Amino acid sequence: MIAAHIADTTKLVNGVLMPWLGLGVWRTPPDQVEAAVRDALEAGYRHVDTAALYGNEEGVGKAIRASGIPREEIFVTSKVWNSDQGYDSTLRAFDASQSRLDLGVIDLYLIHWPVKGKYRETWRALEHLYDEGRVRAIGVSNFQVHHLQDVLSVARVQPMVNQVELHPLLSQGTLRAFCAANAIQMEAWSPLMQGHLAHPVLDALAQKYAKTNAQIVLRWELQHHIVTIPKSVHRERIIENAQVFDFELAQADMEAIDAMNQDHRLGPDPDNFNF
Repeated sequence: MIAAHIADTTKLVNGVLMPWLGLGVWRTPPDQVEAAVRDALEAGYRHVDTAALYGNEEGVGKAIRASGIPREEIFVTSKVWNSDQGYDSTLRAFDASQSRLDLGVIDLYLIHWPVKGKYRETWRALEHLYDEGRVRAIGVSNFQVHHLQDVLSVARVQPMVNQVELHPLLSQGTLRAFCAANAIQMEAWSPLMQGHLAHPVLDALAQKYAKTNAQIVLRWELQHHIVTIPKSVHRERIIENAQVFDFELAQADMEAIDAMNQDHRLGPDPDNFNF
């Protein structure tokens, strides 16, 4: 199904419903995150993605509690940071995140990066949290195919989501195919290429559909069945990013954006990252 409304969801392999569009709060300062989350919720978003590393979980939780929206209607993701990986330390890190958010059960908890020699034990901790019902879904972030194969070889509970850098310049075709074959939902961070949106293809399509370049990219991701979490602290941009459900890109235009791929990363390479 192609997302047609901001409230539309994808069903994870365990049956949990995850909204296709969310608000990312990476690098959103703690003193700005409450306003950003409030503006997103008012615009119809029902999905917020944070992490221990971001230092703004407390503000995310406060904004959600103050919204008046029933907790079960909002999907919240957090992540265990690299220095906390390992079995016992992951459980402690989760406790701290859950306390800072103060929202009860966390909807999705991810391993932030595949720290060599640790992520297997980290995954075992996530399985324990899932078994206990303290998190509704578990997954990974920045995992390549070989990392996923390694986790799947030992997992009792399979990863439900893989959140990675993904955009027209890094379309992740091989990884997307692997995840689709293994019922792992793909999710894009830096979906708007950190603002590097000037490109002839996007310019032409924005004019054709009377949309912004950012809206064209977000629609491309949604039509590829990729959950996307654009980040902004500006109310007008948060609203604009949500206005992507009233049009559909033609197949030829999808293919034109596909052809932009250069396997170009704007963020770290998961296989060559200083953990």
